[in-house]
Amino acid sequence: MEPEYTPQRFNYGEHPSQYAELWVPDVRTHAAISIIIHGGFWRQAYGAEYGRPLARDLRDRGYVVWNLEYRRTNGGGGGWPETFRDIAAGLDGLGTAIEASGLEPGPRVGIGHSAGGHLALWAAGRHLLPAEAPGALPDTLRCLDAVISQAGVLDLSLAESLALSDHAARLLMRCTPGDDPERWKWADPANRIPPGIPLLMLHGTTDVDVPVELGRSFARRAMAAGGPVDYREFEGDHYGLITPGDEAWEMCVEGLGALEAGGLGGE
Repeated sequence: MEPEYTPQRFNYGEHPSQYAELWVPDVRTHAAISIIIHGGFWRQAYGAEYGRPLARDLRDRGYVVWNLEYRRTNGGGGGWPETFRDIAAGLDGLGTAIEASGLEPGPRVGIGHSAGGHLALWAAGRHLLPAEAPGALPDTLRCLDAVISQAGVLDLSLAESLALSDHAARLLMRCTPGDDPERWKWADPANRIPPGIPLLMLHGTTDVDVPVELGRSFARRAMAAGGPVDYREFEGDHYGLITPGDEAWEMCVEGLGALEAGGLGGE
C-alpha cells in the first residue's frame, strides 16, 4: 500500500492561518494550476480541510493544486481588511512556490465554494481596484485567469440584504453597507461587472445556504454586460459541489478542462 500523499506547506505570513498547500501530481498532465478557496461564510470554524478532498482528486487527475487558507471571522483574526489581504498575499506567493518546487508556471483557475467563490472573483478583479484599496494590483497584472464559482456569494450586498447565515457578510465587513459604502464597493465583485475573465458559475436549485436566486441575479447582470460568463444550474444542494464523486463536482472538473482547452493566459 502506497503512503498517503502529503502536500508541501508554504507560509505567506506569521499567523497560523496564513499558509497554502501545494499539491503536485506524480505525472502532470494539465498546464492549468487550480487554486482552491474554501467556503464557510468566512468563519473560523471552516478551514482548508474542506479543500483537501478536492485537491486530492485534482492531483490524481494530473493538476497542480494550491489549497489556500486565510484568516477568518469569529475568532480567526480575519474580516475586513485582513481576509482580503490574505487572499491577495496567498495568490501572490504562488509563483514563488511553483519556482521553488521546480514546476512550470501555467494559467491559474480559481475554484471557490460559497464564500470562497466571493473571494476568488474578488481576487480576479484586483487590477480594477483603486490603488488605495487593500489587495489592489496594477492594471497590467492579473492573479487569476479564470474562476469557477461553486454556489459563490458573488453579490456581497445582496447577501447582506438577505441576511445570509445570520448576516455573515456584515460580520466579514465589520459594518453595514450604509456605514461605509466605499469599503463595501471595494469588497464586492458585483460592483465590478463584467468580471473581465472567464467565469463559470455552478449553482444547485435546492441550495438552502446560498439561494439559487443569488446566482441567477449575478449571472443575469454579468451576461447583460457582455461578460464571459457561463451559468449552469443542477438539481442538487450546496455541498455536492465539494464532494468528489458527486455529479456536481464532476461538473466542476469538466468545466476546468473546458476552460483550459479554451485557452487561458498564463504567467
